Amino acid sequence: MIIVTVYRSANCPLCDEVIAHLQELQSAYDLQIAVVNIEKGENSQPLGEDALPIVEVGPYRLHPPFSRQTLEITLGAARDRQAQIQRVDEKAYQNRVHKTEHWTAADALSLWLSRHYLALFNLFLLLYVGLPFLAPVSLRMGWTGLANAIYKVYSPLCHQLAFRSWFLFGLQPYYPREVAHLPDIASYEAVTGLNSQDLARARALTGGEAVGYGAGALGYKVALCERDVAIYGSMLLFGLVFALTGRRWKSLPWYLWVVVGLLPIAVDGLSQLPGLIPFFSRWALVRESTPLLRTITGFLFGWTTMWYLYPIIEENMRETRIGLQRKWGVINQIRQRQHASDPGK
Repeated sequence: MIIVTVYRSANCPLCDEVIAHLQELQSAYDLQIAVVNIEKGENSQPLGEDALPIVEVGPYRLHPPFSRQTLEITLGAARDRQAQIQRVDEKAYQNRVHKTEHWTAADALSLWLSRHYLALFNLFLLLYVGLPFLAPVSLRMGWTGLANAIYKVYSPLCHQLAFRSWFLFGLQPYYPREVAHLPDIASYEAVTGLNSQDLARARALTGGEAVGYGAGALGYKVALCERDVAIYGSMLLFGLVFALTGRRWKSLPWYLWVVVGLLPIAVDGLSQLPGLIPFFSRWALVRESTPLLRTITGFLFGWTTMWYLYPIIEENMRETRIGLQRKWGVINQIRQRQHASDPGK
């Protein structure tokens, strides 16, 4: 048995012609023909060419244009090669044939994941960045148990410092430290009366404390900080754009990711650290970022990271889809031939 894979597209007369030639030669060469349809929005780049059809027989690959004579010569070469391999190592050959002819649960799962991985990633990011906003909503509704559970779940994942987080249902959407020097904005110290270097208090503050905070005053804290909201929100946004544009983006060069995505967030984030340490803050030049800068640098990091990763992931998933579609095509051909030879089964 020789497995022949034809990669084709819809509305391709040349593809139909090649498949017809192979069907005529099927009995003479004992062929199993697997037809892989390149889905809409995909291309044949993993196969090395854009033109279709592409015929693959063992290690041999034919790109158009090619004649029927070329096709027969290639089939003959593949048959001779297969016979030689079978003579050299019969057991290994039979094992390989067995794997080719059986569709497993792992194959089905891999094919499903290769088609739906992006939807799963987007759903995860939607939940990850959406649940932190449910915490202040829950406090507003009086569901303190749910709110506290969300804060606790996200506590190991984010610093949750109140002066670097968003607030809902309050007088302001954020309460920066005094050293940020934002005009016309009440500072964290002024509103709460707390020392911003008391990180444990700043981390624990949610706005739901029974000290006069809550709706109409401080508001309720989002369970992710401003920068993390921007990072994961932009990752979700890029994932949606990537899906809506047919996953056709090319991967961002790594050096652009470093310059545009990584460097700004590193500078903005690390330059704030001395201001949180009492020893340094007494003599060092203290800098505190702003919600706008945290949002911009977080957005750039999240967007460029997904721009770098998603096209690479898609290329690998596309190759997985094509390989598994090829295997399914072979198995389907075998089943059809078995049914034709024994209709009673």
